[in-house]
Amino acid sequence: MAFRSKRPEHGGPPELFYDKNEARKYVQNSRMIDVQTKMAGRALELLCLPEGQPCYLLDIGCGSGLSGDYLSDEGHYWVGIDISPAMLDAALDRDTEGDLLLGDMGQGIPFRPGSFDGCISISAVQWLCNANKKSDIPAKRLYCFFSSLYSVLVRGARAVLQLYPENSEQLELITTQATKAGFTGGVVVDFPNSAKAKKFYLCLFSGPSTFLPKALNESNDEEETKESEFTSERVPYRMARRGLVRKSRQWVLEKKARRRRQGREVRPDTLYTGRRRKPRF
Repeated sequence: MAFRSKRPEHGGPPELFYDKNEARKYVQNSRMIDVQTKMAGRALELLCLPEGQPCYLLDIGCGSGLSGDYLSDEGHYWVGIDISPAMLDAALDRDTEGDLLLGDMGQGIPFRPGSFDGCISISAVQWLCNANKKSDIPAKRLYCFFSSLYSVLVRGARAVLQLYPENSEQLELITTQATKAGFTGGVVVDFPNSAKAKKFYLCLFSGPSTFLPKALNESNDEEETKESEFTSERVPYRMARRGLVRKSRQWVLEKKARRRRQGREVRPDTLYTGRRRKPRF
């Protein structure tokens, strides 16, 4: 079944929509930069990578390299693939640290099996649901994408794909093809009751099924405000953390909050959290 988006920006193929004028927005528009960086940070959180260990990651629909810059700031290495030459030119002009590849994800991911420790994607996968020409069959393109993605990931690795499904049928089409390709996992919906802040993250596991991270909601007011603080100044998440003294109370509280967002079990905060113990004799 082919879906044709009602939104004007999805009226044509992505390589035509993301022209030089559109690419310029992702370099000059501070709001778009903030939103893109924030979503990349959340996707990286949901990957649940080992702390303090650099990983080799794939960024699908990398665009102008904003999400890739966040990965670099966090100490990871990455390769980006995008279908728009104009967006990749913008990434090159910004001197991004990752390697860039021009390609159509609907035709498969052209890398050797087991090449990547994880994968993120920001606002890209929903484009595969559009049939822009007669030869485009969304279900086949989605399966080709997911089956090749499953192959290029290290066994047990995760892929976190942020997307904007137009309706439940489109989301079901995407998840069905991912399952058919061998993935397990599910959809994490942050701020489900907010029309503006609501975000969908498809969390896929290329190995045995494991826990699904918890979604953010309106009860996480403190966390949400904290993230808005440093993204409004366009400071990468890691750069904002550098001001914290390692193993201080604030550093410990932030680390525990980050683990909670990843769905891990964390002891509750108390008056003794982060308190230095007296040396033993």
